[in-house]
Amino acid sequence: MDLTKMLAELRQEREQIEEAIMSLERLARGRGKRRGRPPAWMQTVKRRGRPPGSKNKSTLAKAPAA
Repeated sequence: MDLTKMLAELRQEREQIEEAIMSLERLARGRGKRRGRPPAWMQTVKRRGRPPGSKNKSTLAKAPAA
């Protein structure tokens, strides 16, 4: 194998490793509890619990028990 070709491949691999390290460092920094509005992709996640608006039903809409 040609020495210059080997060096070029190693440099390319080093760049990929440095990019991966930077991405992981960014992820590690952003691990704290975030404040404010959640990103749009999180709002598409299905929420658990009561659907919005069901809490404020009027008493007329409820069927009588007897």
